[in-house]
Parts: sequence; C-alpha cells; structure tokens
Amino acid sequence: MGLYFGGFHDRPDWPKIGPSLLIATCLILAIRTAKWTQRSDNSLSDRDLEIEIDFAAHMANRVLSKLMTKCEEIFPQKKEPWYHANDEDVRK
Repeated sequence: MGLYFGGFHDRPDWPKIGPSLLIATCLILAIRTAKWTQRSDNSLSDRDLEIEIDFAAHMANRVLSKLMTKCEEIFPQKKEPWYHANDEDVRK
C-alpha cells in the first residue's frame, strides 16, 4: 500500500466536548439570572433573556477555546493513528 503504521496521537474527542459547552453555557446563564424576579408572562420573545443566553454562550465558548489551547488533555481524548510513507510512495 505504501504506508507504514507509525503509532497514535492523542486528540480531543470533539463529539464528547459538545455537551461540556452546553453545560457550561447553562451554568453561566443560571448564575447570571438567579436573582431575577419571577415574571408573570412567559413570552418567548423576552429580549433580556435572549441577551443573557447570547452572553452565556459567548463566555462558555471563549473559556472552552482557551482551555483547549492551554491544556487539552483535561478533555476526553481519542487515539488517532498516524502513518508514514515507505519506499513504494517515492517515484523513481
């Protein structure tokens, strides 16, 4: 085939990181809105809540991005194989 198995790289398992982002966003939102007074109308177009949700998602994304660049080993990892070429790939 022209490729030799070289070993494994540990890489973040991206599908498992999505729930972490969702949980972080919900926690930020819950903390920021905990002291809000209860509202009698349950309208879905509440602009204050929309602003808080956007802010919480933005903050969680920034924190997750920073953690991924500084210490990605704290997140779920998966092993990805890597290969290197042998002499069959070299044209003569």
